[in-house]
Amino acid sequence: MTHWWSTPEYAPWLQLATDFALRLIGALIVLAIGLRIARFAAGSLDRVLQRTHIERTASDFLSRAALVALQIVLLLAVVQLLGVPMSSMFAILGAAGLAIGLALKDSLSNIASGVLLVALRPFKVGDIVTVHGATGKVETISIFQTRLRGGDNQTVTVPNSLITADSIINLTPDTVRRIELVVGIGYGDDIDRARTTALGVVTADPRVLHTPAPDVLVYELAPSSVNLGIRCHVSNDDFFATKCELTERIKKAFDAAGISIPFPQRDAHVYVHALPKGAPTT
Repeated sequence: MTHWWSTPEYAPWLQLATDFALRLIGALIVLAIGLRIARFAAGSLDRVLQRTHIERTASDFLSRAALVALQIVLLLAVVQLLGVPMSSMFAILGAAGLAIGLALKDSLSNIASGVLLVALRPFKVGDIVTVHGATGKVETISIFQTRLRGGDNQTVTVPNSLITADSIINLTPDTVRRIELVVGIGYGDDIDRARTTALGVVTADPRVLHTPAPDVLVYELAPSSVNLGIRCHVSNDDFFATKCELTERIKKAFDAAGISIPFPQRDAHVYVHALPKGAPTT
C-alpha cells in the first residue's frame, strides 16, 4: 500500500517539514537548557559579587541585568537555529527596536533611571526613604521600578523615572532623627511656664537623647496663638512612636498646668438698624 506522503510530488514537502520539525525540537531543547544556564550564571555572578562585599543594591541590579542580557543572546541563538538569517534578523530587530523604543520610551526612561539610582546611590536596599510621596523601607531596586515596604506593611511600587524626577528623602543615613512639634498657646499664657512644662515631659521620656539637648523656642506670633517649637532627638526606630506619645503627653500636661491651646475662632457681629417711622416691618 502506497501512502500519499510517499509519492514523489510530496517528497520535498515532507523533507522540508521533517527538517523544520528537527530544528524546532533542537531550538526548544537549546532554549530550555539555555534558560537554566542563564539563571545559573546570573546566580553565580550574584554570589561572586556578594563575596567581594559589593553593595547589595548594585549586586542585585547587575545580576538582573546580566540575566536579561543572557536571555536576549539565547533568543537570538534560538532564532538562528530555526533557520532565520542573521542579516534579516538584525534588520527586523533594528526596525522593531525603533518602534518599540518609541512605544516604550517611558520604560526606557525607567531603565536609565535605574542605572542612575545604582550609580549615584541616593539610597540602598534596607534604607527607609520618602520618594514620590511614598515612605517605606526599600526592598528591591530593579531595572524598571523600586519596591518599598510601607509602615502599614503594604507594598509600594514606584517607577524609577518618577523617583529620579522628584526629591528623594533618605531617613536612614544617620541613626538619629529630630522630633519637631509645633504647639500653640494662648497670648495670655505664660511662655516660660509652657516651656518648663513641655521640657519636663520631653526629658522624662527615656527614649529622648540628652545630646543634642531638647529645647523649646518661640516659632511664631500667629493670629490666634503663640506657636512654640518643641524639639528633641531620638533614634530612628523610636521616631514615630515617641512623636505620637509626646504629643499626647504635652497636651495633657498643658491641660493640668492651665495652659490653653487655642484653635481658630471667628466672631460674628450682628448690627441692628432702626427703621424709619411708618416703614413696614416685613
